[in-house]
Amino acid sequence: MDFTLEETQQAVAEAAAHVLGQYQHKGERGDDYDRALWKELGQAGLLGLAVPERLGGGGLGVMDTAVLLTEIGRRAAPVPALATLMMGVVPVTRWAGRGLQGHLLSGVAAGDFLLTAAVREPSEPMPPVPATIASERDGTVTGVKIGVPYAAVANRILVPATLREGGTTIMGIDPAADGVSITRTPSSTGAPEYTLRMDEVVANTMLGARSHGRAVADLYQCTLAGACCLADGALAGALALTTEHVATRQQFGRPLATFQAVAQQIADVSIASRTLHLATLSACWRLDTGREAGPDLDVAAYWLADQAPAALRTCHQLHGGTGMDVSYPLYRYSALVKDLVRLVGGADYRLGVLGARVAEEASDVR
Repeated sequence: MDFTLEETQQAVAEAAAHVLGQYQHKGERGDDYDRALWKELGQAGLLGLAVPERLGGGGLGVMDTAVLLTEIGRRAAPVPALATLMMGVVPVTRWAGRGLQGHLLSGVAAGDFLLTAAVREPSEPMPPVPATIASERDGTVTGVKIGVPYAAVANRILVPATLREGGTTIMGIDPAADGVSITRTPSSTGAPEYTLRMDEVVANTMLGARSHGRAVADLYQCTLAGACCLADGALAGALALTTEHVATRQQFGRPLATFQAVAQQIADVSIASRTLHLATLSACWRLDTGREAGPDLDVAAYWLADQAPAALRTCHQLHGGTGMDVSYPLYRYSALVKDLVRLVGGADYRLGVLGARVAEEASDVR
């Protein structure tokens, strides 16, 4: 299969690299995220890639958003791209009507309107039948979600819920609405995450109530795809940083890269990075083209949860003491990957999901 980026996607990558390259030399992080950088991404037309053209966006899709997220991960930039774009804009464009799209997406392209999604529950990272309960009749939602990114600064939160009337849906709520309680919880990067408690909260919007669970499943798949894209970029960025370090760092009068053990470790990291990249690219392509993306997403998410942390540990080891310095960029990549591993549920959980899928497919064949 040929996964060469199309011309538009190459242009997205170049524009993102230009804006984010400037960030490395200027800009300061705010309390929650780098607002100046977020605005610059909006001015470059990058935040509206998947927003419909009639709303001032590019009318593009998953693949173009994936390219942007990969570049953001490559620099571990502190912006709410995963939450707003892949967990927010993409599901809304796929499941909301024109009027609802206008309500939820106006202002996103300029960086003035933030979205996020509350996909995790205390019992399971992404439950197909959420414990959170909603009522289609009165439009309320009750339940607890954990690890909700940027919940306090988001304008709307998408909440997967089980309907009392049967089925599942995605409720859109205002974090400032009555009945909403938000408690900040720790993260490795310092990016804001929250426990969200809802007690008969009146929702502003409802998506996919008649989709027979497909809207909730699609939101989860978009979340996995976005997390894998960020991790793909982060691992590639860490690999480039480490490769440069061992090529220039001298030991016993020779560059570290000339030692066989070091070369083997770099090769292992390169294999992990390349595998994650290809699995992620394949999954995003299938999601973008309407094909079944579940198997590829399960592989990519497992590789992220199981192999990316080990690869980052190798990068730290090869840097020696330099890799432990918080003023050096490497820690940002490892911290980002740790947060993404929690988001997708961890290695054991992802292995269980992947194993269940393989067993189901084998049963179907028999």
